[in-house]
Amino acid sequence: MSVRLDTRCEAPARTRRRVPPWALISAAMFAVAWGGNEFTPLLVMYRLDHGYSPVVVDVFLFAYVLGIVPALLIGGPLSDRLGRRPIMLPAPFVAAAGSVVLAVGADSAALLVLGRILSGVGLGLGMAVGGSWLKELSVPPWDHRAGVGAGARRAAMSLTAGFAIGAGVAGVLAQWAPWPSAFAYVLHIALAVGAGIALLAAPESRAATPRESRAPLIEDLRIPAAGHRRFWLVVVPVAPWVFGAASCAYAVLPSLMAEHSGGTPIAFSALLCVVALGCGFAIQALGRRIDTPRSARAVIVALVILVAGMALGAVAADRLTVPLALLAAAVLGGGYGMALVAGLQEIQRIARPDDLAGLTAVFYSFTYIGFAVPAALAVVVQSWPTAVGYPALFLLGAAVAAGCLILVAVSSRSHLPER
Repeated sequence: MSVRLDTRCEAPARTRRRVPPWALISAAMFAVAWGGNEFTPLLVMYRLDHGYSPVVVDVFLFAYVLGIVPALLIGGPLSDRLGRRPIMLPAPFVAAAGSVVLAVGADSAALLVLGRILSGVGLGLGMAVGGSWLKELSVPPWDHRAGVGAGARRAAMSLTAGFAIGAGVAGVLAQWAPWPSAFAYVLHIALAVGAGIALLAAPESRAATPRESRAPLIEDLRIPAAGHRRFWLVVVPVAPWVFGAASCAYAVLPSLMAEHSGGTPIAFSALLCVVALGCGFAIQALGRRIDTPRSARAVIVALVILVAGMALGAVAADRLTVPLALLAAAVLGGGYGMALVAGLQEIQRIARPDDLAGLTAVFYSFTYIGFAVPAALAVVVQSWPTAVGYPALFLLGAAVAAGCLILVAVSSRSHLPER
């Protein structure tokens, strides 16, 4: 009689791996994030060179949420059920397919929407499943050097680095390289395929639930931890600000500055992306020192930065000068980065092992509500051009962020999860 051993979740000897397993996941998350944000600095190009209106361009930005949210909400729980590998492995290749469609569809609104949705599916799987996989590979026996919270920080920094570098490279290529509507996407296709091939070597960190023990799929899609009171009182108030702030920095401000950027609007759009996301990346390194399991201190710090960033955005939208736009983007980016890592730290304390990916997916779904902000602002300004302007809308945003800050401060030490 033969015995079949399942070793998918066994850690190999540390001497047998030169590349840490978590780094393979990090590279794939970097690639799908690159694909998700390479489109952003090109918004100005699509408006100026391809004749799309500001509202339509901002709808393109939001369209990939239609791919992200289902991938998050279904992919996360499915990976809790089937394991991380089978759900995450397709993500880089789906992201590459999105870039193929975008590269050939510059003059077709339908193809741009389709490409953005595919990019969103890849990114959604990367965020929910990849983030959980990376977290699980950032503890012993896979990683004996990682500190507490390393998984959340690595996930947040991998995503932010991909967002920033992808946007920066795409903007530079679209401004000065040949084939501005396609070259950046071709580069991403090569990157994503390479990361996808490397991901094949990553070990499974969560064994699939035996078929005979599986509950109905609808049960797996329910996430009990999402009902935790701290999730609603601390995490949800800050979540939409993650990409609400980021999209204001690298979608709204570049559009306003298109005629005030020295004749290089696409490159300046990319610069604002890099500044915002670079500051977001840098501040995440401080997350470990600011975050504490005893209160919502990190979330409070994030919201304070966001209030200041929206106020500076109002000034930049009124004055339309390069230094003010860069300053506003930097502060908004800092708020984005702090909100992202603080939210993930809270999530990983609230979640149980069986619904970590699912709760991470719910958190990211709330963060992507923020991508509706540029389109909403454009609709308001287009509908009442003489009554409402962007400076007033930024100030309104600062007031709403201040209200969220008050709510989180009141709930800071309430409903703390058991350690």
